[in-house]
Amino acid sequence: MKTFAIGDIHGSYKALLQCLERSKFDYQKDRLIVLGDVCDGYPEVKDCIDELLKIKHCDLVIGNHDMWALDWALWGAMPVIWTSQGGDRTMASYSGGPMLKAHIDFLKSGQLWLESNSQLFVHAGINPDLPLVRQDPEVLVWDRDLLQKAWESVKEKDTIKFGGYEDIFIGHTTTQLYKTLLPMHVSNVWALDTGAGWSGKLTIMDVNSKKYWQSDLSMELYGGTPDII
Repeated sequence: MKTFAIGDIHGSYKALLQCLERSKFDYQKDRLIVLGDVCDGYPEVKDCIDELLKIKHCDLVIGNHDMWALDWALWGAMPVIWTSQGGDRTMASYSGGPMLKAHIDFLKSGQLWLESNSQLFVHAGINPDLPLVRQDPEVLVWDRDLLQKAWESVKEKDTIKFGGYEDIFIGHTTTQLYKTLLPMHVSNVWALDTGAGWSGKLTIMDVNSKKYWQSDLSMELYGGTPDII
């Protein structure tokens, strides 16, 4: 079994298929860790979750957009902050609702973090000064400070390993903000959100070899960019 991590999919089903195909991912043998934000953005959220459910060993680290989508599926919540940032596309992919039970269960299975050996998988970031059991869920789902601190530590030639992990894999903050469409490795942090929900690409990585594969630009696959996410 190989273990792969994939960045924020954001409804880009065509990009998801390209990543799985290009990495030669084995749906029966390999493990896929989804770093959150399957939902919202491009128009094929339902197809994305259908595809992920075909994978025997698939684990979701829940993202903020997944939480919003789950609140809609369970309670009918439709805050403007969600609908204006891709939530309308998620609802449309289900023809306005309801979301399929299997898809609700998939989102409900999402964890705030996953650990495997000396590696941590989290959607946004962590407070490196606290153990996981004391982390604020808001930090795990929304934080952007970890990546910035890791970026600054590399510039200062600091060899610190945040949280004591060999590797921390995150999504949430697109590497486009750092002027690249490639995954970023700064200190012990690997940033795999390469902008698939915007105008960038989707990235999948073998977490042991660190070899990665990318989709074409999402905006080219869909003929434009979605509402801002």
